[in-house]
Amino acid sequence: MIISKDRKLVVGLEIGTTKVVTLVGEVLIDNTIKIIGLGVSKSKGIDKGRINNLDALVSSIQESINKAETMSDCRISSVYLSLSNKHINCYNEIGIVPISENEVTKEDLENVIHIAKSIQILNEHHILHVIPQEYLIDQQSGIKNPIGLSGIRMQVKAHLITCHQNITKNIIKAVEKCDLKVDQVIFSGLASSKAVLTEDECKFGVCMIDIGGGTIDFTIYIDGSIQYSQVIPYAGNIVTSDISYAFSTSYNDAENIKIKYGSTTKPILGSSKNIDYSNIHENFQKTLQQDALIEVIESRYIELLSLIKDKIIKVQKKLHQKGEKYELLSGIVLTGGGSKISCLKECAEKIFHKPVRIAKPINISGLIENITEPDYSTVVGLLHYGKEFYINIENKKMHNSFIEKIFQKINNWFKKEF
Repeated sequence: MIISKDRKLVVGLEIGTTKVVTLVGEVLIDNTIKIIGLGVSKSKGIDKGRINNLDALVSSIQESINKAETMSDCRISSVYLSLSNKHINCYNEIGIVPISENEVTKEDLENVIHIAKSIQILNEHHILHVIPQEYLIDQQSGIKNPIGLSGIRMQVKAHLITCHQNITKNIIKAVEKCDLKVDQVIFSGLASSKAVLTEDECKFGVCMIDIGGGTIDFTIYIDGSIQYSQVIPYAGNIVTSDISYAFSTSYNDAENIKIKYGSTTKPILGSSKNIDYSNIHENFQKTLQQDALIEVIESRYIELLSLIKDKIIKVQKKLHQKGEKYELLSGIVLTGGGSKISCLKECAEKIFHKPVRIAKPINISGLIENITEPDYSTVVGLLHYGKEFYINIENKKMHNSFIEKIFQKINNWFKKEF
């Protein structure tokens, strides 16, 4: 975030395996976000969410921050930070408390959430997020906001997301070495979901899959609430490594070949061609069969998406056994840089047997020429979290102002009477 008297500014920082992105947004009067600054640098010193060279990573972060500050003409003091690694875990838990004064108070709400998150989690893990799915009061279920409702007993179903605390500490340490404060650490899968999913998709059931460079984050929403979240520590980079191995070329050349010629579906019969990539690899001339390249890419994507499909089926079976909704009527939403590979939509539809769409960030304006691409879903989602912070501040101000007016009226009445 940036301190400004006249403008509500928020900053998102995504530290990925391939790139570090800083995005500066302004929250407008209508609660939309206007992009005013962007900084992108090559990611160094981190792989799949784990730091292997702190100084190199700090340098990458600082470069990204400097570029964003120059473009936005602002000095960045704090950021919303995304986090993704294989040590992210999720739990669905229940908390139950008696309602203290016949109707639910804010204190009751805090107590029931405290009970839900008071579970034994893995050693050295800490809770990143506690997300209420629904509240139940006595026999009434499906309550989203129980404040003020009457009853005897209240129950909450909550989704908890945890992470190894040392991994979180080290990422925060890298950011703080750039003289920045971390406003909040947010699981990347939640941030991406907030940037690309619609309310209706979450209500009718959807699985969001963010394919990055080093990890795949995916979340499942049913009946408007998150039901499952996980990180798979393989993504676009493993496809590049497969190409590098199969065609005996460097990793960088393999990445360029993937971007320029890659696809997940073979062309129609007779349209395959030899790919001359001497313009990519300048040392000597090389060619490869397009069919052979696509076979390598397709097989790995099928493996990754099939792994997610198996996990979706397990989640659905558990929900079905509990008598809860389990259908994903809105299908699959793919995003992230790895979703930009040609023909992925068609490939994914064959695997999931559901409608699939490739998603870009929504509900943003301003400098969006390059931002409205799947690569930027996570960092845009971070800005939406920052926007909610400002909305909550405004709501509190309005509430306090209302209370002050009431007390003022009472005070004036006493003055008149006495």
